[in-house]
Amino acid sequence: MGDFSEYWWDSAQRSLLFWDVMRQRGNTYLEHLEKGQPPVLAFSYETVMDGREFDPPVNYALVRIISRRSEARPDRRQAPDKIPADKTEERQHVADRRHKPAIAGLARETVSRPIIIFDPRAGHGPGIGGSKQDSQVGMALDAGHPVYFIIFFITPQPGQTLGDVRDAQIRFVEKVRELHPKAPRPAIIGNCQGGWAAALVGAERPDLVGPMVFNGSPLSYWAGVEGVNPLRYSGGLLGGVWINSLLSDLGHGYFDGAHLVANFENLNPANTLWTKPYHVYANVDTEAQRFLNFEKWWGGFFLLTDKEIHQIVDGLFIGNKLERGEFELEAGRQVDLKNNDNPVVVFASFGDNITPPQQAFNWIIKTYGTVEEIKRRGQVILVIGHSRIGHLGIFVSAKIARKQHKGIIGSFDMLNFLPPGLYEMRLEEDPHEPGEFMVRYEEKNMDHILDQDDGLKDEEAFFAVRRVSETMDSIYRACFAPWVRMAVNENVAEALRQLHPLRMQRYLLSDLNPWMVPVKAWAQFISSGERRWPAAADNPFRIWEQSLADFMVSGLNQFRDSRDNTFEDMFKAIYESPGMKLLAGFLALEETQNHRELEELRRRDAARWRKNMEEGEFADAMVRIFLAIGFADKVAGRRGYQATRRVLAQSPRMKAIAAGDLRQIIREQSRILQTDADQAIEALPALFKSVGERQDARAMITLAVEELGRDLDPREQSVRERIQAVLAA
Repeated sequence: MGDFSEYWWDSAQRSLLFWDVMRQRGNTYLEHLEKGQPPVLAFSYETVMDGREFDPPVNYALVRIISRRSEARPDRRQAPDKIPADKTEERQHVADRRHKPAIAGLARETVSRPIIIFDPRAGHGPGIGGSKQDSQVGMALDAGHPVYFIIFFITPQPGQTLGDVRDAQIRFVEKVRELHPKAPRPAIIGNCQGGWAAALVGAERPDLVGPMVFNGSPLSYWAGVEGVNPLRYSGGLLGGVWINSLLSDLGHGYFDGAHLVANFENLNPANTLWTKPYHVYANVDTEAQRFLNFEKWWGGFFLLTDKEIHQIVDGLFIGNKLERGEFELEAGRQVDLKNNDNPVVVFASFGDNITPPQQAFNWIIKTYGTVEEIKRRGQVILVIGHSRIGHLGIFVSAKIARKQHKGIIGSFDMLNFLPPGLYEMRLEEDPHEPGEFMVRYEEKNMDHILDQDDGLKDEEAFFAVRRVSETMDSIYRACFAPWVRMAVNENVAEALRQLHPLRMQRYLLSDLNPWMVPVKAWAQFISSGERRWPAAADNPFRIWEQSLADFMVSGLNQFRDSRDNTFEDMFKAIYESPGMKLLAGFLALEETQNHRELEELRRRDAARWRKNMEEGEFADAMVRIFLAIGFADKVAGRRGYQATRRVLAQSPRMKAIAAGDLRQIIREQSRILQTDADQAIEALPALFKSVGERQDARAMITLAVEELGRDLDPREQSVRERIQAVLAA
C-alpha cells in the first residue's frame, strides 16, 4: 500500500503537470503565431537582404548571424553554476576552447570562408539548423566562419515559383560574395529539402559557390528498400499530384504545410501517439522545457503556393526528374546536377525514415553512372553515413553537431585539394585531444552506394506512377478544379486551415480554453512546493507503468508494420501489373545519356592526360609525387594534408604559388595519375630541368615524411622507393 500511495500521488501530479505542459504548448503556438513565427534561431541575427523587395518578390530573406547567442537565451555554459574548486580551471579551459570570439561583426574584413545555411521549407519554419548552441551555426562560428542563414516567411508571395526562389537565392549568394571579396567562395549547407534547393543553385551558378553539403536531402525520390521505406508509395496510392492540386485549390491558391507535417507524424504512429507524449509525462520534471522548445518549431506551419507544391510533387517526388536531368524550372531549360563541379558532401542516416540513405545517395549513381565519370568531370563527392540517428536528429542533435557537422565544416579547406573521385568520410576520436575528431577520406566506387540498396529494379514501377499522376491531374484540372475554386474564397480557406487537427490540438489546449484554467492553477500549486518526490524507479507500479508503455509502443509498431506492408502490397499489385507496365512504356526505362558518346569522351580525356604526362615544371612534379605517395593506399587524412602544406610553405620554389593555382595543379596531376599511375611516375624526370631540382625534390620528400610524424605504410613506402629510383636514374 505504501508503494501504491507513493505511485498514486506521483502519477496524479505528473498528469496535471503534463496537461499543463500541453497548455503551455498551445500558448507558445499562439504567441509564436502572433509574432509572425520568426526563425527559432538561438543566435542574434540581422537582415542583409529581403526577397520580398525583389522583382519578382519571394518570401525569403538573407540574414547574418551577429553573435554567439541570443540575449534572451544566454549560453548555458557561460551561466554561473556549482563547479568544484579543483575543476574550475579545467572548466574554464574547455569554455575558452569552445567559445571563440564572434567574428560576424567583422564580416567585411574577414578572409574566412563564409557559410550559408539553407533550412528546409517542408511545412515548418526556418531556424532548425541553429536552434541550439551546439548546432551547425554554433560549429561554424567556433571554426571562425562568418555565418549566413536563408530564412522564409509564413505566406509566399502571390504567384511565387521555385524558379523565382532559386533566382532569389542566387542573389543572396552573390551578396555574400560581395561582402567577402577576399574570402574563398561560400560553402553551402542544405538541410533536408534545403539540400535540393541548394543543388538547384549549384547547378545554375557553380561559379558562385564552394563546397556544398546535403544533410538528409532527398535527391533520388524513387529509391528505397522494399519493406522498409513506405513513404515513397504514398504518391502512387493517392493517384499522384492531383491531391496536392485539390488541397491548393481548397487553400485559395496556397498549400498548407500542416499537411506535410501530418505525413511525417503518420509515418511513426507509436512516436506521435505515445512515445513523445509519454516521455514528457514520465519525465515531466526535467523534459518539459526541451519539449516546448522543439514544439515551437514543430508547430509552426508555413504555406507554399500552388505552383511551388505542384513543381515539387510533380517534378521531384513523383516525377523524379532531377536526378535524370529532366527537371525544368523554366520551360525548355533542364537542371543538370553535373554542372556543379564543386565538392559535394552527402550526409544521411540509416535511422532516417523520411529521407533514407538510398534517397540521399542514389542520385550519384543515376547522375554520373560511374566513378570514372565523376573523375572525368573533376568532381569530388563525399558520403558520410550514420547508423541510427533519425531525420530530425541530423539537424537538431547536439551530439551530431559536435561530431559530424564539426568534422564536415572543418574539412572545407581540404576538399578542393582532394583528387577527383568518390570518397567515404570517416571520423574517429583524436586520442591526443579529447572532444576532437580525426577525419580521413577513403576512396570508394559505385558498389559502395549500391550495397546500401536492395537493387534498382523496384524503381521501374514508379514510371507508371508518373504516367498515372499526370493523367489524374489533367482530369482534375479540367473537370473539377474550376468548381472547387468557385466554392472557395480566402475566408473559407482560412477556416479550413484553422480546422486542421494539428492546429486544433494546440489552441484547444491553450489559455483560450476556459477548461484549462483549473489545470493551470493546480499545476502552479504543485510546482510551488507541493510536488512530492517522484516514485522510486523500483516501485512496482512504476515498473508496471513502463511495461504498459512498452506494450503500447509494440502494439502501435505492429499496426504501423501491418499498414505499411498492406500499402506496399497494394502498390505492387497495381503498378507492377502488366497493364500498368504497358501504360508506362518501356521507353521510359532507357538511359538519358548516350553510353557510346560517354565512352568516346572518356577515351579522349584519357588521351589528353597521357599527352600531358611529360609537360610541366617543378611544382607539377612535386604535386604529382605527393599525390602518388599520399594516395597509394586510397586513403587521405588531414594529418597528411597539413604536413604537405607545411612542406610546400617552406619550399622557395613552391611557397609563392597561389591557392587557386595550386588547386588547379592538384586537379590536373590527379587526373594524370588516375589515367595511368605507372606511366605518370616514369615520366617524372621530364618535368625536372636540372639535377638541382631533382635533389630538391628528394629533400622535400624526406621532409614531408618527417612532418607526417609516422612511418609510411607498405604501399606508400613502395611508391616512395619507386619515385626515388626514377629520380636517381
